[in-house]
Amino acid sequence: MVTDRLVALGTRFAFTVPGESFLPLLDTLPMAGVRVVATRHEGAAAFMAAAAAQLTGKPQLVLATRTVGAANAAIGIHVARQDSVPLVALIGGVRREFRGREAFQESDLAAGIGSLAAWSVELERPRDTHRVMGEAARHLTTGRPGPVLLTLPEDILGLQAGPAPTGVTPVGSPSPDRAAVRQILHWLAASRRGVIVAGGGILRARASKRLITLAEALAVPVIAAWRRPDVVPNDHPGYLGMAGFWSPSVVRQRLEDADVILVIGARMSEITTYGYHVPRAGTRWAQVDLEPRQAGHGLTAPDLAVVSDAARFLDVAWADLRAAVLDAENRAARVESLEADRSAFLAASDVAGGEWSGPGIHPGRMVGSLQRLLPPNTVITTDAGNFGGWVARGFRFQRPGTFLGPTSGAMGYGLPAAIAASLVHPDRPVIAMCGDGGFAMTMAELETSVREGARPVAIVLDNGGYGTIRMHQDREGRPRTASDLGPIDFAAVAEASGALGFRVRSDEEFEPALEAALAARRTAVIHCLLDPAWVSVNQHP
Repeated sequence: MVTDRLVALGTRFAFTVPGESFLPLLDTLPMAGVRVVATRHEGAAAFMAAAAAQLTGKPQLVLATRTVGAANAAIGIHVARQDSVPLVALIGGVRREFRGREAFQESDLAAGIGSLAAWSVELERPRDTHRVMGEAARHLTTGRPGPVLLTLPEDILGLQAGPAPTGVTPVGSPSPDRAAVRQILHWLAASRRGVIVAGGGILRARASKRLITLAEALAVPVIAAWRRPDVVPNDHPGYLGMAGFWSPSVVRQRLEDADVILVIGARMSEITTYGYHVPRAGTRWAQVDLEPRQAGHGLTAPDLAVVSDAARFLDVAWADLRAAVLDAENRAARVESLEADRSAFLAASDVAGGEWSGPGIHPGRMVGSLQRLLPPNTVITTDAGNFGGWVARGFRFQRPGTFLGPTSGAMGYGLPAAIAASLVHPDRPVIAMCGDGGFAMTMAELETSVREGARPVAIVLDNGGYGTIRMHQDREGRPRTASDLGPIDFAAVAEASGALGFRVRSDEEFEPALEAALAARRTAVIHCLLDPAWVSVNQHP
């Protein structure tokens, strides 16, 4: 019953460290056509499930046993919540007769780790299965997507649940209020410095082309929300960069200068808003989202909130815009402003320039090599860390749905996400961008990747420490307590796991290593030595 309902919702993958508490469920998944991937750690399994769910837009599974497995998986559940991803965490629970008696690995999972999810519940009786799975389906398919956690007691899984309902009732996304759509169009058409902030809702709705069409007609630029740089092709003249960490100062300035902001499919998080300083006081702004922001906790609500799927909003907006007469004077002013803003963004986001004679590679030049050698459909994943600034600022994503990076800033995500991406898209190159700190957290999954036939290429930028923390310590004049790490030969780790390993010490060695790794069509690691000076306040992009 559980498996059939999830397969009907589009589940294709289950990632797990198997446990005895959910063996009956584990038996049913391959029979239903779900690919089960055994991982080395539940945290990595949850990262993989979150990445696969983001790429497919459908619920994908992480399975874990009792509190110990669920606690390990918690980091991926949190990632899925902050990324608005429909992950399903199925947790094998203790036998019902043992609950409340400090049973082996027992805790209240629905109330504890389940608090990280959008919805959580423990199945109490076999006859509740239809209701519980129906409620889970509702949470996964309506409103803001997010993870659900289901605790399934060990003794309940093999019992009879009764006949399953036929199919899953499709749930439509809400249609926008037409008057509100027209008001937003009026605001943008009358603006002098209007801008659109676009986030994951555009990617989820497969609405990038529709967004570009509307932005072009209005001559209004698009800025991507934090870690959604692939929301529109970056070579489009209306794209002005990604907000948040490592963005050039012109991105924040453009948002602060805006007289009107349309936020569509974006959460307006702390990072996207530069610590909630955007929109500025006096800026009129509207938000289109399945769950728009509400006032509270020091936040102000948008001037106009529209509850809608991004694609539906854009369809209605385009239908109305075609019949409208735009203010020619204001549009001409926006066109002129946009050309200047685009030129400023391109100049400020160049990361390959400057003199450099230190040891190791120049990370900005590495980004240039990636741009030249990777085909447009390459999926790039990124871990959390200081190294990510070079890709965030300098790489130009050409197609939607080609980037995975946790808005939560979780370390260890890059490699597991790349493995999942390679399994979802086996015909496409996948690159994992990692620092030495984050990569070491999940590098055991190299064996998983080799065993499953995935072929991501992990690029490890090794500065010998936790670079972001080191940067904060240096900036604040603090000692480097706990931010320096010992050396690891990551190329040797790759070889020991059955993958290819390359060690790169200079700019000249990088492109041949990347070409060889891509041509091999196997799991590979390119270990790049990086001068720690790159994470100083002055050198960081």
